[in-house]
Amino acid sequence: MTTAAARRSDRRISPVFIGILAVTAVTGWATWSGFAEQPGVAVFLFVTAAWVVSLCLHEYAHARTALHSGDISVGAKGYLTLNPLKYTHALLSIVLPVVFVIMGGIGLPGGAVFIERGRIRGRWRHSLISAAGPLTNVVFAALLTAPFWLGALDGVPRDFRFALAFLALLEVSATILNFLPVPGLDGYGILEPWLPYSVRRQVEPFAPFGLLFVFALLWVPSVNSAFFDVIDTILNALGIGDFDRYCGQELYRFWQGTNEFCSVSP
Repeated sequence: MTTAAARRSDRRISPVFIGILAVTAVTGWATWSGFAEQPGVAVFLFVTAAWVVSLCLHEYAHARTALHSGDISVGAKGYLTLNPLKYTHALLSIVLPVVFVIMGGIGLPGGAVFIERGRIRGRWRHSLISAAGPLTNVVFAALLTAPFWLGALDGVPRDFRFALAFLALLEVSATILNFLPVPGLDGYGILEPWLPYSVRRQVEPFAPFGLLFVFALLWVPSVNSAFFDVIDTILNALGIGDFDRYCGQELYRFWQGTNEFCSVSP
């Protein structure tokens, strides 16, 4: 099945998404140039807008892969327009992940597009549809961390570097969470087609609560600590040190006041 099965109007990029891209570009420029009187505000808007862009592309990847796999209904539902207002659960897909970023600096995965699985044949296709979203986060993480592991930070302003480091943390954490084999998350969606029918039937009632289960687990101090230890290990291996991540989050939370420690480069 090709995108020709979807009407041209169903694939037209939404003005809402274009607006989010514009906010990302303008606030990214303000962060880079130091134009903003309060750099924390610019970083907050830049990181939040860029994070929403990645969420939209995550869901778009699910929908586009489903379209090519046989579910032509995704076009009529507006999923190919990148408009977050078209998602099945805008609260879970956009609002809640942004709130989690503000509260705890965690890239919480959302659950948004409804795929008509009955239209799709083949277990590999079902798995690929589920994998397409988190693989988008992997690409984002690779792009954001590239300046660090390539040693290409010469000339990059300090605040912009901090913002990239914090964004990278969000993308890495979102990737890890999305790949967890928990019902309702993409990781389980990848495995589900290969499980016996009896197992899938028993697990199905718990799928709506998978995200809440992960949410609750992350409030357990030992689990939270282990989770961020894994993230720290990955980011350190990619050249993003604790200083950049910490100061990125400090700048993002501008309402708390920026730690003077971050005003001096390491």
